[in-house]
Amino acid sequence: MSIADTMRRKLTERFGPSRLDITDDSARHVGHAGHPGGAGQGGETHFSVVIVSTSFVGLGRVARQRLVYEALAAELAGGVHALALTTLAPDEERG
Repeated sequence: MSIADTMRRKLTERFGPSRLDITDDSARHVGHAGHPGGAGQGGETHFSVVIVSTSFVGLGRVARQRLVYEALAAELAGGVHALALTTLAPDEERG
């Protein structure tokens, strides 16, 4: 199972999101800190996540991000170097 698949499973189980987009941005970071090698090597180190969940209602941005970091603690302690988060309550999502 890929890291993205594991992240998807964990975030779905924890937050029951109405929307969950996970994008592997690793290829854009070849040569940067945290990337394991050159072009075509490694991967699954840099991600962008958009998650919309009722779990975020009434919480500020930092509290929401902490919850996501907590859910993905194993991945962040392992191979995931960077995680760009957009965390929204359903009424904040724009089509």
